[in-house]
Amino acid sequence: MTLVNVWFIIIAVLWTGFFVLEGFDFGVGILHRYLSRDEPDRLTVINTIGPLWDGNEVWLVVAGAAMFAAFPGWYSTMFSAFYLALALILVALILRGVSFEFRGRDQSPRWRTTWSILLTAGSIVAPLLLGVALGGLLHGLPIGADQEYTGDFLDLLQPYALYVGVTLLALCVLHGATFIALKTTGGVRDRAKRLARQVAPFVAAIVAVYAIWTHIVADKGVLPNPIEIAAILAVIAAAWFAGQGRDGWAFTLTTFVMAAVVVSIFTELFPRVMVSTGGAGTDLTVSNTASGSYTLKLMTVIFILIFPVVAAYQAWTYHTFRQRLNRTEFENATEE
Repeated sequence: MTLVNVWFIIIAVLWTGFFVLEGFDFGVGILHRYLSRDEPDRLTVINTIGPLWDGNEVWLVVAGAAMFAAFPGWYSTMFSAFYLALALILVALILRGVSFEFRGRDQSPRWRTTWSILLTAGSIVAPLLLGVALGGLLHGLPIGADQEYTGDFLDLLQPYALYVGVTLLALCVLHGATFIALKTTGGVRDRAKRLARQVAPFVAAIVAVYAIWTHIVADKGVLPNPIEIAAILAVIAAAWFAGQGRDGWAFTLTTFVMAAVVVSIFTELFPRVMVSTGGAGTDLTVSNTASGSYTLKLMTVIFILIFPVVAAYQAWTYHTFRQRLNRTEFENATEE
């Protein structure tokens, strides 16, 4: 296996890690008002990711940096094509981060409600648009022979790409619900379990359509591959485990589903990195967008040295903050 292929796999892993970890973050942001009856409930839900959300976003930064260094041709064309969408994603992520920090600075109900709404909006917009971007890579975009994007913003809004965005958004809701159930007690946990059980069949249907449509778009027939079939079965199993109070298993299964959906995009793409609507001759591939051999070797050494340390630190963080949260810890907050 060449270093070019290795770095495609690494980038796929980084994007998958981002969606797996940030996916339940997005879900918490989307659901923190819906699953709460008062301010202590909302603080309980938000604090399930309080020590984690900023570390999870590092995966997005590293994925983008890896694309820039390993596949500069891919990076430049993709970021040119999705410039407006990526700007909106950045705004959404900034609003989320600011909401976490500013929401508790004032006890005014209007203040907290405003930041809660912005947190919810940012948590919806970011995975939706990121899904649109990933779907566009596989569906195809107007790309010239010089690897320049020749379309406009409307060319990004294809039915398949929009559906990928909806799929990832739905998965974030389910993933977030199972995470909240795993990390809380009492009424919040009960409502999260009930929501997970209710939405899982719908998410399973969404994932099933996604799997079939992805195969069709990739010109590989209708029948999903084993990973995608396993993802559909895992969603159904997650609903059952959530109903049985097996929070750990439910969360593990939604983690698998999220990973399988993202991985399927990259497996269907390879060896391409962006499909061109102008024909196979103008597709961007791992070969015609990669950096030189020396750059890839240097990056590999750096990755081998640094990534295990970062992964170990993040694993330690999750282990340290593994306890469930109870609303009694936040009952001194001013109720809305």
